[in-house]
Amino acid sequence: MVPVSYYLILSAVLFLTGAVGFMIRRNAIIMLMSIELMLNGANLSFVAFARQFGMSDGHIYVFIAITIAAAEAAIGLALVILLFRNRGTVNIDEVKTLRW
Repeated sequence: MVPVSYYLILSAVLFLTGAVGFMIRRNAIIMLMSIELMLNGANLSFVAFARQFGMSDGHIYVFIAITIAAAEAAIGLALVILLFRNRGTVNIDEVKTLRW
């Protein structure tokens, strides 16, 4: 059986990779993918703690978080496509305001 600490280390690595990717990169699509990595890291820690304590609360929170992540991805991708159509770029630094 794999110890819970391994899962927590993996979730911390996923979360930190997403946080660094969000702070360093300026591409909107990369930023959305980094947010998804951070959410997956948090989900993994929820499941690891739920497994350790034998409760199903963590699984319920993960289900809610996955639902929110799917909605965020759909809306975020729609905004990125709209941004690219109107501005011709997905670089966040080149888009100063949301005015057209």
